[in-house]
Amino acid sequence: MLAIEPIAAFSDNYIWLLREHSGRRCFVVDPGDATPVLAVLESDGLDLVGVLITHHHFDHVGGLPELIAHSDPVVYGPDNPAISGISHPLQAGSSVDVLGHEFTVLAVPGHTLDHIAFFCPGGDGEPPLLFCGDTLFAGGCGRMFEGTAPVMQASLAALAALPGNTRVYCAHEYTQANLRFAQAVEPDNGELARRAAAAAGTRQRGEPTVPSEIGLERATNPFLRCEEPALVAALKRQGKWQGEKPEEVFAALRAWKDDF
Repeated sequence: MLAIEPIAAFSDNYIWLLREHSGRRCFVVDPGDATPVLAVLESDGLDLVGVLITHHHFDHVGGLPELIAHSDPVVYGPDNPAISGISHPLQAGSSVDVLGHEFTVLAVPGHTLDHIAFFCPGGDGEPPLLFCGDTLFAGGCGRMFEGTAPVMQASLAALAALPGNTRVYCAHEYTQANLRFAQAVEPDNGELARRAAAAAGTRQRGEPTVPSEIGLERATNPFLRCEEPALVAALKRQGKWQGEKPEEVFAALRAWKDDF
């Protein structure tokens, strides 16, 4: 079984640390800053053997040169020559061995065109795992810097189709802001109200609100609910509706969130 821990970076990033329960080897996901990673490696006596990269933004890759110089890990990431340090460029459907666990690469463009995610189906008592960078957030999704609404909506729909108990490890602590928007969209969603209250308590205790689960996202994240009649009806009531197709619903939501 993998032990998975967040390493806080910048103001709201999470660099995910994957380590063996018994052993010193570890991976990190999207190390935008090497300094906090190196501090954990030293304090916990860990050997960094691998890195997973989801996309090319600096807050996800900025620590790579220093980590490569320090530990010479294998680096898996998008097949994008703009990312310096990728030793194993990946395509959709590729498989990656992470400390004895097989992860499949999913193409999830929209936030960026090179964006990928890493999915492990779990088994033997372990839940499925998803490392999704900035495509899917707890209660929200990333901005479309390079993709279009149909592209981004299709990526999110693919993630929403994963098993409901899939644990979702996104890269930012945006949950409370996302849930405030979600409640503006669906003020009558009782499960969303309960989630928002729980997230507030979690943050008051100084704890991360992530990982989430796909089932919870399907019930409370408006960007995964573009085909839900209740959400479409809410958009109509608020004058935000722009069409019936899921990508049209998504476009209306994303435009609203961008100015929220």
